[in-house]
Amino acid sequence: MYLTKELKEQLFEKHGKGKNDTGSSEGQIALFTHRINHLTGHLKNNRKDYNTERSLVMMVGKRRSILDYLKKTEINRYRAIIKELGIRK
Repeated sequence: MYLTKELKEQLFEKHGKGKNDTGSSEGQIALFTHRINHLTGHLKNNRKDYNTERSLVMMVGKRRSILDYLKKTEINRYRAIIKELGIRK
């Protein structure tokens, strides 16, 4: 499995407030970004996997809505997470 419990804890510890802080916007964005990168690699090899493609599009939309929320509420945190994860609009 590509996403183990330890890897999730590392993501939340690095980008969130702690390893058990799964609700912070930064932690959720980091988790979605990791999953999106994994699915993108999968789709490069399996271009006819339409179910995965649909899941990827939905995941990108969820991440976008969280990023929009963060941009609307706290612009400095938004800029920091964009820069740290290398996401561009």
